[in-house]
Amino acid sequence: MNKIIYLDAAASALKSKSVIDAERDFIENSYANTGRGVCARAAAADAMLYSARKSVADFIGTDACNVIFTSGTTDAMNRIVNIVCGSRDVGVVAVSDIDHHSARMPWENVVRLGRAKMVKIPLTEKYDLDYENMPFADVMVITAMSNVLGVPQDVKKIIAAARAKNANVITIVDAAQYVAHAQINVREWGCDFMCFSGHKIGANTGVGVMYIKDPDSYSPDKFGGGMVQTISGDDWNIDVSPNKFEAGTLPLTQIAGLPIAIREWSAWSGGADIVSYIYDELTKMPRIKLLTNRDAKIISFVISDMHILDFGALIGANDVCVRVGNMCASWVHSLMGIDGSVRISVGPWNTMDEARAVVDIIKGILK
Repeated sequence: MNKIIYLDAAASALKSKSVIDAERDFIENSYANTGRGVCARAAAADAMLYSARKSVADFIGTDACNVIFTSGTTDAMNRIVNIVCGSRDVGVVAVSDIDHHSARMPWENVVRLGRAKMVKIPLTEKYDLDYENMPFADVMVITAMSNVLGVPQDVKKIIAAARAKNANVITIVDAAQYVAHAQINVREWGCDFMCFSGHKIGANTGVGVMYIKDPDSYSPDKFGGGMVQTISGDDWNIDVSPNKFEAGTLPLTQIAGLPIAIREWSAWSGGADIVSYIYDELTKMPRIKLLTNRDAKIISFVISDMHILDFGALIGANDVCVRVGNMCASWVHSLMGIDGSVRISVGPWNTMDEARAVVDIIKGILK
């Protein structure tokens, strides 16, 4: 498997030896549940959790009490819907056609249940969120970077424009793709919620982050062990954040590897030279229609007279992994009049030699 050229970082990043070692070390030497014991192992697990939460908080520009661990972006997005809807009435929800399925579908379900109305955030000709023409909304979902187009959105300006229409709008940022390519600062953005998945930046699957700006303003969406202070009969006192939103046992092994992944990913230059080289070479192939611009963080394209699944099978037979399909982003593909696309995305493990090899393989497939 090591000979495979893996160009699907945007779907899930490969895991470094350091991340794997950190998880193994936790399992072998420190594993215990957190918040539930007084032995040495429990103390070590508690210390690991505190340190990991602090690392995440520093990474996104907030305090540890605002960082809630989830199983990933999809889990967080669904939980945010339940948290918001459980704490107040929802009027108008704004979404956009660059949203990923997990960012928009939970709110569409709320609309289908008759509990909210939905409006669209307009897009520019380049499919960016048009912050100059923001609609009025009580809740706004903001995809910080499309996993098809790979362009970071100006989240700060978008939120400011949304608040100009409604000062009390609840803003929710899907940073699942953004986190791998640009710095997050939730204080600077001013968002109410933000989420991302650890596996997009080289941590394990099963761990994600949900940021809540003002956790005291919301009721928990899950109940159980670890999130209560006292229970007496039918009465209980809920703990403060983050415990308030972390009922049950957390994905501790995955959390143990997350700070290492953050540190290593933050040190990576981003692979712009590799992406630019492949992009420039693809522009020389007449059958390829590029959907992304040269400055995008990924490369998406379609091929004339070839189905994307056929291309995926052929390049896969040459030991290259790319993504083909609708990328869980059906709406933007529909806007472009296509069913899906091919996507190339790189990570810290990719080299220029691999880029050259992939270009030669694509040339061979298109002959």
